[in-house]
Amino acid sequence: MNKLTQRIDKERLLLGIAAPLLAIVAALVVTALVILATGKNPGSAFSDMVTYGSASDSQVYILNKATTYYLAGVSVAIGFRMNLFNIGVDGQYRIAAFFAAVLGGALTTPGWISIPLIILCAMATGALWAAIAGVLKVTRGVSEVISTIMLNSIATAIIAYLLQPGKLAELQSGGTVISTKPLPSSSYFFQINTGAAGELWGFIVIAVVVGVAYWFVLGRTRFGFDLRTVGQSESAAMASGVSVKKMIATSMVISGAVAGLIGMPTLLNDSHQFSNDFPTGIGFTGIAIALLGRNNPVGIALGALLWGFLERTTNHLEFEGYDKEILGVIQGVIVLCVVIAYELVGRYGLRRQQQRVGAELAAQAATTQKQEVA
Repeated sequence: MNKLTQRIDKERLLLGIAAPLLAIVAALVVTALVILATGKNPGSAFSDMVTYGSASDSQVYILNKATTYYLAGVSVAIGFRMNLFNIGVDGQYRIAAFFAAVLGGALTTPGWISIPLIILCAMATGALWAAIAGVLKVTRGVSEVISTIMLNSIATAIIAYLLQPGKLAELQSGGTVISTKPLPSSSYFFQINTGAAGELWGFIVIAVVVGVAYWFVLGRTRFGFDLRTVGQSESAAMASGVSVKKMIATSMVISGAVAGLIGMPTLLNDSHQFSNDFPTGIGFTGIAIALLGRNNPVGIALGALLWGFLERTTNHLEFEGYDKEILGVIQGVIVLCVVIAYELVGRYGLRRQQQRVGAELAAQAATTQKQEVA
């Protein structure tokens, strides 16, 4: 059985490598065909993407973008591991960033006090907003997909109402930008000076801490085991004494708390205020990245880096005469290919494992029968 286990583990490793490779190859082929259909040379496009994406300033840009995307991916992945589809991450991070910006603009305390308060405010707001969907699901059986979609719209309406002069916003100098009161310089998060390449956002450190915490809690604690058990089989979890409703509500709260961090890199390292041009749609990007990373912290990081790379390089392709919609095409193709590749490889791996186990058990049964006859 040890030899059998070793063979299965080796095959599992090979299949784990084969799935992303198959997805990348398929995505490159489909993307090349799409570029060819526009009358352009895909070889030149890919070469330009690699060259431009390898530049030092592009690497800093990619890391900064990946910091935000990684937090979004982890937030969505927490729900996925619980078999919950928290599509409301987008509304959770926007309303969290808004109230955190309002608080930050009103604070006059030193940075070592104000920065943690801003971050805690964002996490608490995101958690409370996600908790609404969690409570509705466990008490009334409302699907988290429907409730979080509605909460996204409500969050947008609340922000639009409060982001007005005389309420929680003000008209900036020039009279063209309406935003919350800017954060004092003491509330700026630290940045890493990389020279001519630009400033690397210090919030990348927080993103790494979140990733490590996500790995440890879900993979090394009783809570994480219970969460994964409920996600795989609610009946089995109930039979083992786990409160399914409690786990659902808790998972939504934690997912919302992480969602509250999504807007912090932009707020604390870049814009230092919340205005109408604050980034939107990152929650939906997090869904794609969580799918790409298979809810694994390292996989999500690679997916976030890939998304940042594609965003940086395809924007450059637009200046080279390529259609600007090529970014959406590439992103969609990659996600689709990854989902299909993992499904195909997973089914093949399961079938191979069943065949090998069956063959080994049959061989052992035959050996036992011969010994009994002898």
